[in-house]
Amino acid sequence: MDKKQVFISSLLILAVTAIVIMTLVTVKKDNNQDRFSVVGSGKVYAKADIANISVGLKTETKKTAAEATTDSTTKINNIIAEVKKLGIEDKDIQTSNYSLNPVYNYTNTKGQELIGYEVDQTLTLKIRDLNKIGDVISKTTAQGANQIGDISFTIDDESALKDQARALAITEAKTKAVLIAKQSGMKLGEIKSVVENSDPIITPMAYTNAKMDLSAAGGSAPISAPSIQSGQNEIKVDVTLVYEVK
Repeated sequence: MDKKQVFISSLLILAVTAIVIMTLVTVKKDNNQDRFSVVGSGKVYAKADIANISVGLKTETKKTAAEATTDSTTKINNIIAEVKKLGIEDKDIQTSNYSLNPVYNYTNTKGQELIGYEVDQTLTLKIRDLNKIGDVISKTTAQGANQIGDISFTIDDESALKDQARALAITEAKTKAVLIAKQSGMKLGEIKSVVENSDPIITPMAYTNAKMDLSAAGGSAPISAPSIQSGQNEIKVDVTLVYEVK
């Protein structure tokens, strides 16, 4: 290879190297493009249309596991029959807890001594007619339920409400971005990404009802249905907009 060919080859190598360097610089510049992010929140309120409630019973201590199981089964079946009379369907009745446990007594003379067994069982009910919440509590209590609580109110279909909340969040984020840019002297470019964060907000209400003794009234005295208020649920959506800064 003569000197001319060597010179031309060197020029070609230098040209290719320069192109690669310029490309890398451009990519680095793009990757390091300034970004500005802003968060907006949107909230809407609506009345709940679903109530979730736990109804359970804990048996008295029985001498054998079979006796405790029989007692629990009889009472829980009566409770299920009662809530079905109130219009709660099978799909909305779920056993969320069942445990058969030994019960011990401790004394200084005998130490730990087995005295019997007890069953703890819980149903989770979904009530679609909120006017029946009080009836569910009173009727199940009359059938032996002695652990009632964890009431929460939800909305069956929140999709339309979330759409409204999201629109409000985006509007707030855009307004905030324009204001901050004006105050700081930035020039906003295009929106490069949108991140949504929405968490369901459930309204919980604790309600416990100790076991009622109906023996004095022969077990036939009606139990007054408590008044349970559902109020409104908040549907909130947070949106983060990421802008390009010119």
